[in-house]
Amino acid sequence: MSADCIFCSIVDGDIPARTVHETDDVLAFLDANPLAPGHTLVIPKAHAQHVGDLDDDLASDLFAAVTELTPRVQAAVDAEGANVGINDGEAAGQEVPHVHVHVIPRFEGDGGAPLHAVGGKRPDLSEEELDAIADDVAAAIDE
Repeated sequence: MSADCIFCSIVDGDIPARTVHETDDVLAFLDANPLAPGHTLVIPKAHAQHVGDLDDDLASDLFAAVTELTPRVQAAVDAEGANVGINDGEAAGQEVPHVHVHVIPRFEGDGGAPLHAVGGKRPDLSEEELDAIADDVAAAIDE
């Protein structure tokens, strides 16, 4: 746990939350500043700032909860779909330095946008640049 992390304080029970799901390792609660009715945050109870900080078991537990909760959140608020996403790092818009998955119910005509909209202007990459990036990512994974 991190003493100055709001999500760790929620896990500890020091800050109230509208909890919708809890296991030994994962907590899900309604976002206090929702983007849509039913906007849910799914977090590991153990403090981890970035997705890459999660061990395999905790990542599996976290995403199992997301898989289970997403259709149930949608059903609870009669949503036609949902955006599921993570802001990983300040440059990506992460405001709370604790891994959290957003489940944001979506409704026809709600004015929201797809996840592709968060990327900004698409880079104009050549085939060679795409090949080089693929090689670099594959090499980083193999390390």
